[in-house]
Amino acid sequence: MVPHLTTALSGPLLAIERQFLAELPAIEQWFRGGFSEHTPPFYASTDLRNAGFKLAPVDLNLFPGGFNNLSDDFLPLAVQATQVAIERVCPEAKRLLLIPENHTRNRYYLLNVARLQRILRLAGLEVRIGSLLPEITAPTALEAAEGEHVLVEPLVRRGNRLGLADFDPCAILLNNDLSAGVPPILRGLSEQNVIPPLVAGWHTRRKSHHAEIYARVATDFAEAIGLDPWYLVPAHRVVSGLDFQSKEGEDRLADTASELFAEIRAAYAARGIDQEPFLVVKADAGTYGMGVMTVKDPAELRELSRRQRNKMAKVKEGLEVHQVIVQEGVPTFERLGEAVCEPVVYMIDHYVVGGFYRMHTERGPDENLNAPGMHFEPLRFASSCSLPDSGLAPDAEPNRFYAYGVVARLGLLAAAIEIEELVTRFEEQGEAA
Repeated sequence: MVPHLTTALSGPLLAIERQFLAELPAIEQWFRGGFSEHTPPFYASTDLRNAGFKLAPVDLNLFPGGFNNLSDDFLPLAVQATQVAIERVCPEAKRLLLIPENHTRNRYYLLNVARLQRILRLAGLEVRIGSLLPEITAPTALEAAEGEHVLVEPLVRRGNRLGLADFDPCAILLNNDLSAGVPPILRGLSEQNVIPPLVAGWHTRRKSHHAEIYARVATDFAEAIGLDPWYLVPAHRVVSGLDFQSKEGEDRLADTASELFAEIRAAYAARGIDQEPFLVVKADAGTYGMGVMTVKDPAELRELSRRQRNKMAKVKEGLEVHQVIVQEGVPTFERLGEAVCEPVVYMIDHYVVGGFYRMHTERGPDENLNAPGMHFEPLRFASSCSLPDSGLAPDAEPNRFYAYGVVARLGLLAAAIEIEELVTRFEEQGEAA
């Protein structure tokens, strides 16, 4: 069962939460069926938006980098979920090689690596960290936040196996999203499990593909419990063949935005929602909040400033953006103090193991909060593995966060199917990721 997350927030009642409470047994049975048919990713995190009239995921990361933002209260559940995940993908594993991002100067990301290493060790694995950086030629202690240190070591390839000079792991866990592609040293590791599979990296993965699968999954779920799927699914379109610097494709992007605005306004009117819609335009691949802009009028896309074009033209690793997903914006009504915030839910295997609020004091409820100036507030469980309380109001803390866990798991199930489809596609094409 999804644990309850607690926070000081309160907000309007949601018909979604009320329906989730009423259909709790059916919901859990539905998820059991889904995850019996589709293997969940080893781990994932999802960004949610709660508009008060719509609750939906707006991003899902298969290489989550915020374990340092989880409360220590989550640790026992995270360890148990990790044991299940290891037994599922590599039951004989004793030694695990963790490969992080190349963020040697990001002390908070390194703290995430340290916390992840701790969870894995408590799950019964010997864990060491190998770096893809060519300048790491000897064991090197890197300084993380909060006074911690992370020991990274140079990778050593031996035939079809990857390890360290004196360490031959059973499996390899990636905490690197492979935005720039798969390095040769990671290819052809036929004798070891690579988790997640290489095809899950941003060099092949597309947000639009995930959004399409999520829409199918969430629609099937909503129909099973008698809920209008619209309340869980953001509308989206894909626009390709773009060049933001030369303005190529600009008219098609603006026309697509106009169509989506019309669709959202019609949906709002049909449901009595008195809000002005907005759109979020995102690079179809990538993370870290790069290549993202909020649009409140299609005309804005025909009048981009040089700064906006530069922001949208490239993402992580300097990769050029030629395809975007245009997504229905979901505002957030949630605040902590003066900060607008959104929940980020973390999962290992098919269990919710915690989460935190991404907060920003300088951004509005209709803006991207994954931006410089953000900070985090750990969410805490009311009690470990407790149930929603049907005796409380639908928006009471245990019930609200049960709802967040349900929607996060919908995204997780969609990611499981997404990975299966990617693996199948590459196998059929005879390609290497």
